Amino acid sequence: MIDLCLFDLDGTLTDPKVGITKSVAYALNSFGIHIADLDDLTRFIGPPLRDSFQDFYNFTEAQAEEAVSKYREYFSVTGIFENTLYNGILEMLAYLKDENVTMVIATSKPTVYAERIAEHFGFMKYFSLVSGCEFDGTRSRKSEVICYALDIVDPGRNMTAAIIGDREHDIIGGRETSINSIGVTWGYGSRFELEEANATWIVDTTDELCRLILKGP
Repeated sequence: MIDLCLFDLDGTLTDPKVGITKSVAYALNSFGIHIADLDDLTRFIGPPLRDSFQDFYNFTEAQAEEAVSKYREYFSVTGIFENTLYNGILEMLAYLKDENVTMVIATSKPTVYAERIAEHFGFMKYFSLVSGCEFDGTRSRKSEVICYALDIVDPGRNMTAAIIGDREHDIIGGRETSINSIGVTWGYGSRFELEEANATWIVDTTDELCRLILKGP
């Protein structure tokens, strides 16, 4: 049994495609970059935002910082709730809670945004902690987010823990912090991406994930 589950948020618990891509397009527009198809921006879902602006558009650190600020102008008001829960998530979380599984949200999104989303969609009550980044970019890497959560919830590292996410960044974060990882295929990372990152396990449905958490592979 995995008794400490660290859940990624975007692409794992919720589908944030509309809100994130519209926020990125809003930010890029301020630089004179106009996006015709928002699907081109789904690659921004998952990785730290500053890194994505630099990696995908060759922004300097200063430009990336400005882009993040513009992104938040839209996201904090409108984009944050342009978001939907994946099917079966609430039922799975309720069942795991009843089975005494400790659950944490571990996200590269700012903590305050993640908390607002969790409250809005009614799943905050299932989690012991929301571990995210700070607005200045502190603790944005997934390994830092995981370590912060473990230090609070399991400082003695006595629990069997796993990070659950849809992108390679989640899997790599698990490896860097010496915990298991579960890749989910309903988000924005492909099975190939999860396999290449050496996920401990990969699941296709919430039912399969629930069984794995409670009974093992």
